Amino acid sequence: MTRLSAFQRVARQYADIADSLLVYIEEAHPSDGWVSSDAPYQIPRHRCLEDRLRAAELMNQKVPGSAVVVDTMENSSNSAYGAYFERLYILKDEKVVYQGGRGPEGYRISELRDWLERYRNDLEASKAAVVVHV
Repeated sequence: MTRLSAFQRVARQYADIADSLLVYIEEAHPSDGWVSSDAPYQIPRHRCLEDRLRAAELMNQKVPGSAVVVDTMENSSNSAYGAYFERLYILKDEKVVYQGGRGPEGYRISELRDWLERYRNDLEASKAAVVVHV
């Protein structure tokens, strides 16, 4: 949940230039599968969409404030974006413009923040450079 809190801080900081969305995918360490000893919650493998929705709701209750959707039981978002276990993306005009490394090792919230800061600066520069001749 620490990473989720950090993500939400960045999402709030850049809410004026970017919308944020969390996609809850299959559980990385289900309590009835590959169990993590430091997992804060015991969530079993999702057997149906309702299981996944309940797990996403638990996450949203503990760290509220972000829009949350769930992946299909066929894991179509996870497959399309290679998100397993967690991954950061920025999409602009329906194209991936930033793809973070695979988590947990490659999950770098600082890279996300840096990209968004450069984007904000570019937006501000483009506003300042507008010249109108009538």
